[in-house]
Amino acid sequence: MIAAGQGAVFDTLTEVAADGSLRGELATGWQASADARIWTVTLREGVRFHNGKPFVAEDVIASLRLHLDPKAASGARPLVASIAQMERLSDHRIRFTLSAGNADFPYLLADFHLLIYPAGQIEEAMARGIGTGLYRVEHFEPGVRFLGKRVAGHYKDGQAGWFDTLEFHAMNDGAARVAALRSGQVDAINRVAPQRAARLHGAPGLRLQDVPGNAYYGFAMQSATAPFDALHLRQALKHAIDRQAILDRVLLGHGRIGADSPLGPANHYTADLTPPPYDPDRARHHLRKAGLSSLTLPLSVSEAAFEGAPEAAALFRDAARAAGIEIAVTAEPAEGYWSQVWRQRPFCACAWSGRVTEDWMFSTALQHGAPWNETQWGMEQSPRFQALLGEARSELDGTRRRALYGEMQQILRDEGGLLVPVFANHLQAVSERIATPAALGNLWAMDNARFAERWWLA
Repeated sequence: MIAAGQGAVFDTLTEVAADGSLRGELATGWQASADARIWTVTLREGVRFHNGKPFVAEDVIASLRLHLDPKAASGARPLVASIAQMERLSDHRIRFTLSAGNADFPYLLADFHLLIYPAGQIEEAMARGIGTGLYRVEHFEPGVRFLGKRVAGHYKDGQAGWFDTLEFHAMNDGAARVAALRSGQVDAINRVAPQRAARLHGAPGLRLQDVPGNAYYGFAMQSATAPFDALHLRQALKHAIDRQAILDRVLLGHGRIGADSPLGPANHYTADLTPPPYDPDRARHHLRKAGLSSLTLPLSVSEAAFEGAPEAAALFRDAARAAGIEIAVTAEPAEGYWSQVWRQRPFCACAWSGRVTEDWMFSTALQHGAPWNETQWGMEQSPRFQALLGEARSELDGTRRRALYGEMQQILRDEGGLLVPVFANHLQAVSERIATPAALGNLWAMDNARFAERWWLA
């Protein structure tokens, strides 16, 4: 859906390039006040929506207001919640006034939720797919198929958009995806399971892409809900999971060990944390500190969370038994997992692609009250973390910022409710019919989900 939305039909104000740098999309430039609280953004001229409406400042203001409405429960609301005022200076200039300085503000405008719709026609634009992107919607059946056709006379002509038509198919079964690629039914697939990657590597006519990034697989504990509200219980689980076993047996080495912080190797201020070691005796110690000698915990998992989630949960269960912790793994159906299980159950499998900046990641997943705060991490759990989040966001000195983010990552490792045993490489495969740039984006899978724009027919 990211690739069909942001990567084909719609645009955002900014775009994360393959090397992680920021460039303009519907915006051509941005300037900040000395305290990074006031941002003046210049918009691209001569752009039209697929229905012919000219793109102007009112479209940006109306589109961002969608996420400022608390009733909308947008996953991107924490990213724009600090916008205190949006002023139209002209048809192609906007002034944003923030409640506090934010050095990352232009990066946040690249979030895939913050698509730009035509003002006054937003409901229709969402229903029909009326954007400013390289491809207009010819057919869309949610969860089944999307067909897009290249727009003539687009502002990215000569720079992106090399296919005449696109056809996306939803195939939730990993074996079916691989079979479709092998048979030539599709030209590219995402989410290749490590067990299948070995069979695709070197296969005639196919190319496997193994891209390290910030994507991680893990387990989320709701730290405001018993029994996970007990710090010592969370610490016991941190030492009851065998991270190396999950890396070796689930990812088959296609990744790296995590230390319970969601910041990954592609982030700028990633701290060099020592992961909590697998130590059943230390886990038992923390269990006793929590007033328990043994414990049974239900854990909900599904392949919808990540390929290999049931196996990772089984490894976790087997390792935890040595510490007196019994994990009762419940296999949930893939359909409805993200709406009916994730954030609804107190302990469940989770996976994120990560975010390119630290504030983007923390604000989305760990800020107090954020809609996607899956671990219920808030002021009661760590007022220090929440205070540091605001302080680091407005800090312009890189050295000081690194120290602030370093302390936040240590807090998460030592106290947080998120278990991040591994960071997983993006494993995807393409037919030899498709040519790709030498450098692929690692923010999202499939070249930052921009493959429809950036790739071409060989």
